[in-house]
Amino acid sequence: MAVEIDLSGRVALVTGGSRGLGRADALTLARAGADVAIADILVESEASEETDRWGALATAARAQGMVYTESTADEIRAMGRRSLALRCDVTEREQVAAAVERVVEELGSVDILVNNAATLDHVGQFHDQSPELWERDLRVNLTGSFNCAQAVWPHMKERQWGRIVNMASVAGTLGGFGQASYSTTKAGILGLTRTLAMEGARHGITCNAIIPGVIGTEAFNMANPAMNQRIVDRTAFKRPGEPQDVASAIAFLCSDLASYITGVGLNVSGGVELFVF
Repeated sequence: MAVEIDLSGRVALVTGGSRGLGRADALTLARAGADVAIADILVESEASEETDRWGALATAARAQGMVYTESTADEIRAMGRRSLALRCDVTEREQVAAAVERVVEELGSVDILVNNAATLDHVGQFHDQSPELWERDLRVNLTGSFNCAQAVWPHMKERQWGRIVNMASVAGTLGGFGQASYSTTKAGILGLTRTLAMEGARHGITCNAIIPGVIGTEAFNMANPAMNQRIVDRTAFKRPGEPQDVASAIAFLCSDLASYITGVGLNVSGGVELFVF
């Protein structure tokens, strides 16, 4: 076997791909040879006030022009790959089903699912956590991944091949001060990952999770600089990671090089989970 990541002939669906990690994931999978569909609540030509209900980061991204769903699809097509930009709310099962069906109709299959869509703006100590935002985070971060995985599952089973990569977080393995809802959903993602790995193996489907630490995305750069530095100082490298670090790990897990890896939570965290001093 050639030791290279070759996704030629595969079709990937990346959720939350309008910017940050999702955008890097989509571009990297395309560079490895895959055709890529990008699904996000934010699409440049389909602005909607509904996005306000999914939080401050989505609202700020739209207001500041940091939405690249369609432009990312254009970049992928410029590589010679096929690509779709789809507006999709992962909490709405009908929208998810319609998005998956469109990908199958236009691109031929869904071989790879990257569950990246998430909210990350509900910050406050436990006694100040909002019940409404708790429920929202469960719907987006956890149920959204369930919805998407369930929608692609029959297609992967039929082809007896599939790769599902779920986006967890060190907040889900270590806890997150002021992040009760976020850390809970990301811990849940790890449970979902292991269960899909067990049930998918007999159908040629692997399921793994990426556990990012502090990554220099747009969301990170919009946060409090002093708090960011405190987090960075906990890493072994004393610097944030880059979206490409996560995207490269995802491309590996989606390739035939990782055909015997499933149920894994892979830390891409710069050693933030280590005892660093």
